[in-house]
Amino acid sequence: MIYEMRTYDLKPRSLPEVEKRFGEAYEKRKTYSELTAFWHTEIGPLNQIIHVWHYKDLEERGRVRAAAVKDGVWPPAIGEFVVNMRSEIFMPFSVSPALPPAKMGPYYEMRTYTHAAGDLPKLRAVWEKGVPERLKFSPLCAAWYSELGGLNKFVHIWPYPSLDARNATRDKASAAGAWPPNAAKLGLPGYSLVAQENKILVPSAFSPLQ
Repeated sequence: MIYEMRTYDLKPRSLPEVEKRFGEAYEKRKTYSELTAFWHTEIGPLNQIIHVWHYKDLEERGRVRAAAVKDGVWPPAIGEFVVNMRSEIFMPFSVSPALPPAKMGPYYEMRTYTHAAGDLPKLRAVWEKGVPERLKFSPLCAAWYSELGGLNKFVHIWPYPSLDARNATRDKASAAGAWPPNAAKLGLPGYSLVAQENKILVPSAFSPLQ
């Protein structure tokens, strides 16, 4: 399984119209393949939409996208509102759950870490061993590493029923020593981070993940 994450920066005050047009186009596009999730930013970089698509592999992605474009159902007519576009292919860690349509949020915290080149095996080992303790406090939506696009990236996404619940959960996990994963405590080699980014997302009405 691969996940394509497409991040679009929009012109200010264009989000309602973008979501309207995207949702209308998606009604036809989903007959080719379905979204995993569609979010817009609530806290962090504003005027941003993030849509995630799952595919069996790159071959399926190319075939599906080509068919949708050829048949004239894709892309949605939102180009006039988009100021920047970014596409990245992510692979799931073993602790990353399957993502069928579900109500998990409605608030999603997306944390993107850029790790030092060559440190992915160390990071993956720490997180795959440490995440089970964190899951005692709240569920995980995704734990992915980048394969194409921006390299050396690790994305983890956590759903919460409210922002207060997010704060309380993180405080409890930290106080219990379950968060963040500690390489030394887990008896594993450490890894280095060179950048971190955090944003709060909320789903659109047509997003399979709510």
